[in-house]
Amino acid sequence: MKKLLVFFLIFLIFLTGNALIISNKYEQVEDLEIRGAYISYLEYLTYFQGNSLSINKAYIKKMLDNLKSLNINTIFLHVSPFSDSIYNSKIFPYSYTLTGTEGKNPGMDYLEYFIKEGKKRGIKIHAWINPYRISMSNDINLISKNNPAYALLNTNDVKITNEGIYYNPASYKVMSLIINQVIELITNYDIAGIHFDDYFYVNGEIDLVNYENYKLKNKLDISLTDYRLNITNSLIRNVYKTIKDYNPNLIFSISPDGNINNNYKYHFADVKTWLKEDNYVDLILPQVYYGFENEYKPFIKTLNEWHDLIQNKVKIVPVLAFYKVGRIDNQAGSGQDEWLNNHDIITRQINFSKTLDKYNGYIFFRYDFLFNPNLQNKNGQEELVKLKNINKKL
Repeated sequence: MKKLLVFFLIFLIFLTGNALIISNKYEQVEDLEIRGAYISYLEYLTYFQGNSLSINKAYIKKMLDNLKSLNINTIFLHVSPFSDSIYNSKIFPYSYTLTGTEGKNPGMDYLEYFIKEGKKRGIKIHAWINPYRISMSNDINLISKNNPAYALLNTNDVKITNEGIYYNPASYKVMSLIINQVIELITNYDIAGIHFDDYFYVNGEIDLVNYENYKLKNKLDISLTDYRLNITNSLIRNVYKTIKDYNPNLIFSISPDGNINNNYKYHFADVKTWLKEDNYVDLILPQVYYGFENEYKPFIKTLNEWHDLIQNKVKIVPVLAFYKVGRIDNQAGSGQDEWLNNHDIITRQINFSKTLDKYNGYIFFRYDFLFNPNLQNKNGQEELVKLKNINKKL
């Protein structure tokens, strides 16, 4: 019966556009500064694989304690990196990143445990989803039979590309699958929101059949770029609607490429529309992975460009590149040594971000570069001391 209800709700979204009204009687939440960090599947590979459940629980507690020491109040947790899950999903198999084998039960619901321990420390969890990525390998044997992608192999809904295996963004089956996952998460877990990163279109040929059929059926001479922007916008609008009709206080956020033009050239993410029109996103989290001296995309100029795009109520939360601290930035041109020569770049970036009218916080990418001794360096350690001093004032 529950499955029929979910299907009916999805059907309403796509065919009628009517509201998905489940409940809207929620207390308003405070508008707090987000001090966040990403925990990705790469952390799972580092800390969880091959360990006992008790060790992994201890790791989670330690991770949360470490983040709390920086006064972090929000985690963007990778709950579905590869058409899979770190939680007890009825749609997707357990992620191989937890156990080494897709579909193998890891022994606990990792999302639920993060939520439980996060609450004890005043840390909120946003569920981070990669909606289209199935695998970064071309080997279909790595996909378990209970993965919804398995049944769609050899169809137009799933494509094996040079970049890996991906869902076709232009497929209505795929869009329904993504909406279904969002419903599963927001109705079963006490999360603060749903989060997407910049993984939208990753292949130049993945939807060409759909594109040609669309032009023929509708007798339209639409460009491939506009077609793809419309596809992505449709997904974003429907995800937003699904979330807000269930609970208006849940947050939908997206972290696009920090280079605005790249979003149109490579990802087909229509960020200008999202920051002009309502009902797309609540927060924009641009990946502003640039130093102040970056020859091509200097931090202040780039962040101001993002800020100036905002014409609606969306707030900006820049994602900062802690992974570059103390390292050469080979893509920064004449500014390649900036991260080597300074130990306060992140601190200065936070201070500048706070001056923006639409500012709503900052996020570090990612946990390991903050606290993994094998990835730390002197610059990073000095930066952490400064960050702790900044946050003591809060």
